Amino acid sequence: MTDAIVKSRIEPGLKADAELVLEELGLSVSDVIRLTLRQIVARRGLPFDVKIPNEVTIVAIKEARAMRRGRFKSTRELFDGLKGKARS
Repeated sequence: MTDAIVKSRIEPGLKADAELVLEELGLSVSDVIRLTLRQIVARRGLPFDVKIPNEVTIVAIKEARAMRRGRFKSTRELFDGLKGKARS
């Protein structure tokens, strides 16, 4: 029986954007809330990681983002870039 009501205040734009994505998936906001709550119960916690990254992780994230910005012309250039060598 589905008679409990859950209310949440969110930005209208966020709700509209999420509804567009969910519509493509054939889901409603209510469906996602129901699925998420079922996963919380099944996992006895959130169904995704929620944590503040430590300094080592922050550095790794920044390095990965920096590497993603560039494109390499060859595998040699890629490996030189990974080794910290300057690339043209």
